[in-house]
Amino acid sequence: MGWNSFFANHFLELDDPRLVPARVVEESRGIYRVRRAREEYAAKIAGKIRYLAQARKDFPAVGDWVAIAPHDESQSRIECILPRKTKLSRKVAGRELNEQIVAANVDNVFVVSSLNREFNLRRIERYLTLVWDSGAAPVVLLNKTDLCADAAAQASAVGSIAPGIPVLLLSVLQEAGVESVRNHISRGQTAAFVGSSGVGKSTIINALLGATSLRVQPVREDDDRGRHTTTSRQMIFLPGGGIVIDTPGMRELQLWDSEEGLSRAFEDIAALAENCKFRDCGHNGEPGCAVEAAIQEGQLGSERLENHRKLQAELRFQQRKADSELARQEKERWKKIHKAMRHKHRN
Repeated sequence: MGWNSFFANHFLELDDPRLVPARVVEESRGIYRVRRAREEYAAKIAGKIRYLAQARKDFPAVGDWVAIAPHDESQSRIECILPRKTKLSRKVAGRELNEQIVAANVDNVFVVSSLNREFNLRRIERYLTLVWDSGAAPVVLLNKTDLCADAAAQASAVGSIAPGIPVLLLSVLQEAGVESVRNHISRGQTAAFVGSSGVGKSTIINALLGATSLRVQPVREDDDRGRHTTTSRQMIFLPGGGIVIDTPGMRELQLWDSEEGLSRAFEDIAALAENCKFRDCGHNGEPGCAVEAAIQEGQLGSERLENHRKLQAELRFQQRKADSELARQEKERWKKIHKAMRHKHRN
């Protein structure tokens, strides 16, 4: 189930004989299921977790190891969330400034794209930024090769923006490539599948299971976009001992505090920038810019640099917004303190 010395040591620090470790295997709108050995429990969150929680990240996520107090054969209470070794996060959809943990404690993340009109290198770059920031190892999975005239060329294009990252070709319909996916999920390892709706995540997991356990739906014919099949995050245990997490399709994918992930996903630009004449070069018309020279020489695509700028700008805007929100919260805190002090002096 993925238990190792990292989690065992943190669990021992709790020093509470009432508690046993378990893993969160499903979450849907605040309702949890946890598993230990071969037993599964419906689980509620202890009141102290709710009381101390300041944001969504402070609640359990699928993949989390937790300390539970079993009540009976079917019910338990989550008393504590053990520290996360890795976490795959994004900004919640919409204007709210908050972190949403997609999956916790994963070893590999499959970035799934289908080889139809959904295929988009810039979107893959965005996903890779998110995965690198999680601490997990990314694998790009190009599905539906049966719909593509030259899948090898598309794989080569992905390889050019993802050096060193495995790029796998797959067609579940033709039963081709499933074994190569299975080889990246060893016994006891946890892998998550992320991608837009309709790319075939649930279909791939069904193929790994050798059974139709997850519901699937066809994509729309007019634009190759999918319908949401998976509506909750859930953990699935494979026959060979591997573990996978299926996630709902993401139509809106905003980064969350992903500076490190951005650096890893665009290491080629960072390497070129070291040769720029000016250390603060913005790669936008400055003399002696090595990045722009690489574009002119055909070593780097201009679209890749433009996407790097776009993601950088998104993170900077998010940081400014976060700083503004922290300042507002601090101001409110001091207003309450001063109000309490005035009330005390009057009495």
